[in-house]
Amino acid sequence: MNLQFNNEQFSAATRQFADTAAKINTIAIESAQAVFTAQLNAVQERATATFAFLTEAAQVRDLETAKTLWPKGVQVARENVERAVSTTQEVAEKTTKAAEQLGLIAKGQFEDATAKAEQAVQKVTKAVRK
Repeated sequence: MNLQFNNEQFSAATRQFADTAAKINTIAIESAQAVFTAQLNAVQERATATFAFLTEAAQVRDLETAKTLWPKGVQVARENVERAVSTTQEVAEKTTKAAEQLGLIAKGQFEDATAKAEQAVQKVTKAVRK
């Protein structure tokens, strides 16, 4: 038995593929943009804090002032590490959310393809039984 694939079916399949690809690209671009923005903001915050500390460190003129600077340096380092961890968690959340959305799209595509395949099988089965 030879099943024909007419132009309407081909156009519909192509349109569905293009729509799905557009959705996937949109999700990927939005996710990449959100990740880039989060990382850029974190770098900016860390750089600002570090440069502020370095500016203060450059003004040290005696040993007593240097002693008070040490705890500030440790505080800046701790805050930078906290920002890095926080940013990593935020990036992981955004990436996971995008992966979930892509998974839902893929699941929908598989379910749609399965339904169409089942319809085709039922149609062929009815034709063979007649």
